[in-house]
Amino acid sequence: MTTTPPRLRPASDDSGSEPASGSRSGALAARISLGRAMNSESADYFLLLGITLFMVVFGLVMVLSSSSVESHNDTDNFFSRFWSQGAYTLIGLPLMFIVSRIPMAFWKRSIWFILGAACFLQLLVLVTPLGVEIGGNRNWIRIGGFVGQPSEAIKLALVVWLGVVLARKQDLIDDWRHVALPILPIAGGAIGVVVLGGDLGTTVVMAAFVLGGLFFAGVKIRYLLAGLAGVAVVAVFVAMSSASRMGRIAALFGGASAANPDVNWQIDNGFYALASGGVFGVGLGNSHSKWSWLPAADTDFIFAIIGEELGLIGAVVVLLLFVMLAIVFLRIIHSSTDPFPRVTTAAIMVWLIFQAFVNIAVVLGVIPVLGVPLPLISAGGTAMISSMIAIGIVLSFARQNARDARRAKGAAGRSGSAA
Repeated sequence: MTTTPPRLRPASDDSGSEPASGSRSGALAARISLGRAMNSESADYFLLLGITLFMVVFGLVMVLSSSSVESHNDTDNFFSRFWSQGAYTLIGLPLMFIVSRIPMAFWKRSIWFILGAACFLQLLVLVTPLGVEIGGNRNWIRIGGFVGQPSEAIKLALVVWLGVVLARKQDLIDDWRHVALPILPIAGGAIGVVVLGGDLGTTVVMAAFVLGGLFFAGVKIRYLLAGLAGVAVVAVFVAMSSASRMGRIAALFGGASAANPDVNWQIDNGFYALASGGVFGVGLGNSHSKWSWLPAADTDFIFAIIGEELGLIGAVVVLLLFVMLAIVFLRIIHSSTDPFPRVTTAAIMVWLIFQAFVNIAVVLGVIPVLGVPLPLISAGGTAMISSMIAIGIVLSFARQNARDARRAKGAAGRSGSAA
């Protein structure tokens, strides 16, 4: 009689662990899960994220280089401004990633409250002792040891508000009354409280991205031209209301600037910094202008330090970074089917790119000194945080576009198989 040999069990260790095939399948499942997580983001998502992180790191390096002398003069510490900027960046980075996971429905529900809270903080700046005046502009608020600009929060809230409102008005966008009714009182009021603080540069940037959002929403060109004319008239009156601003305009054309004599000094030394850099620059950290020759070397005039230390090549690299940023924004706008992310992304694009244009144009002497930072590069805590949150919002739209594209592809595949 034959006997059946006993079945052999897979070998296991003395601890009673699962067979080796189980560990292999677990590792394979982990790799598949990681692959799905990576594939869930689009190329636009990673490209925007990569450009942003590179610009932030590059900005920290340039802030360290351009601010070291003034930091030592102010606090006897070469790194004080750099540490401050680094701390704000460490706040902005997780906020950017958190915001990139927030669904669009959240903004649609809460944006009115956020915009109202931001405007309320700006009113506190204007009418309470919490307001701080710097350089003739009353646009900062001091709460305990924190000093920030509520106008940056207004910018951030206003771009999202534009997307929400114009998306709801999409079918009525050809009727100027349905455009003017929400835009003039709400957006105009938000810009107005910033104007009362005297910050013409921020006002110009806000007016620009409001017009940009309207353009990408499909508002007729003749309405936009009328709005542009209105903005120009208001800007002239705001400029004429301050002797300091008139001095900046006079300095642009080489005139006397008795009201603000430092403007000529700043513009001239910005030119000297760019000229001394040549093609290849004097080397990172070797700027002469930062030795108390160039005011605001780490903020409004950081592009002059970049041109001096890294030369024409470094300046061109900065320009190309903003060009690449604009291209990614346009790709995300083009792939959006919902008007809300399309208009909001367009407004954020105009905000960051136009502000960069204004900053660089000031350094090059093309326009009067307006006092706006170079986005993601200049020193400025609240400006850095607001810019990174704005990019986080666009990252969330890029993720949503990728999900929509996968759903459309899957639906097309199912309909094709059914046929």
